[in-house]
Formats: sequence, C-alpha cells, structure tokens
Amino acid sequence: MPRPRKYPQELIDRGVRLALESGRPIAHVAADIGLPAELLRKRVRQAEADKGLRPTMPSGEEREEIRKLKRENGELRRANEILKAASVFFAIELDADRPK
Repeated sequence: MPRPRKYPQELIDRGVRLALESGRPIAHVAADIGLPAELLRKRVRQAEADKGLRPTMPSGEEREEIRKLKRENGELRRANEILKAASVFFAIELDADRPK
C-alpha cells in the first residue's frame, strides 16, 4: 500500500504550471504556494522531459517501460535459475541409474 501523499497532486500540478508559464524561479513559486522547492524542481524537470524539452531525461512513459522491463528481467532471471537447478537435478538422477 503506497504511503499517503503529503501534498495534494492538484497543488503540485498548479506549481509546475506556474513555474513553466511564469518564468519565475522555481524556489519563488514553491514558496508562494507552500511546496518544498526541491519537490517542485523535480516535478518541473519531469514535466519538461515529458514535453520533450529535456532530451537527456526519460519521459514518464519511458520510465514506466523501464520499470516494467526491469521487473520482467528479474522474473526471467529467477525462472532461469530454477531451470538450471532442475537440469542439474535431473542430470544427477539419470546418472545414478546408468551402470558403471
């Protein structure tokens, strides 16, 4: 269960919109609406990445895709380890039945 948000999403969205449209420093906008400057700075950077203004940062969709691929990669690694252990087990079982 995710932890409850300390600041409403509407307030954060409003701060991002004000920071982008007004051209004022992010710290001033954050102080005016009562948000921590670093929280607003991170959200403004992410909004700029989503709009394509920051090509070096991944957009929200790209972040979600990366998260999904990492999760899938972990599942595949676990499945691979299980298959390796099973192949060793069956190799030993087959070897035991072979006359020497």
